[in-house]
Amino acid sequence: MSNKNMSDIIEQYLKELLEQEDVIEIRRSEIAEHFNCVPSQINYVINTRFTVPKGYKVESKRGGGGYIRIVKVNLFNHHHSFQNVSQVIGTKLSESEGIAILDGLYHSEFITKRERDLLNTVLKLNGVSRSVEEQILRASLMSDLLERLGYEE
Repeated sequence: MSNKNMSDIIEQYLKELLEQEDVIEIRRSEIAEHFNCVPSQINYVINTRFTVPKGYKVESKRGGGGYIRIVKVNLFNHHHSFQNVSQVIGTKLSESEGIAILDGLYHSEFITKRERDLLNTVLKLNGVSRSVEEQILRASLMSDLLERLGYEE
């Protein structure tokens, strides 16, 4: 574990909790105290590693009795799932979110391992500068892909 940074450790901890249950409720301050870090570190992990494209829905309630609820979701188990994912993507998509969506498509048997690997290569957008334009292009490509897959349902 010494090779991992604090964000990786917190992510692994939360994912282990999610393996036991599909829904967990946590208090940011309690998790921060458990890992001896600042609460904003917990926010960072949740905002970057527990996103809808990666298969998680996050809800929060602020205030004294507040909590953060993380729900594990399968984006590809409904007839209209491709439209829903396209709407979730919005106008920007990071490389890690794109890979997570392709992994979901593969594990739900909508695409083969070979197709996933080929599409991963395309979504890396090698040669395109790391910028907002890259995320916009990736989102557009993924939306087109999901729309096309929706025709096959």
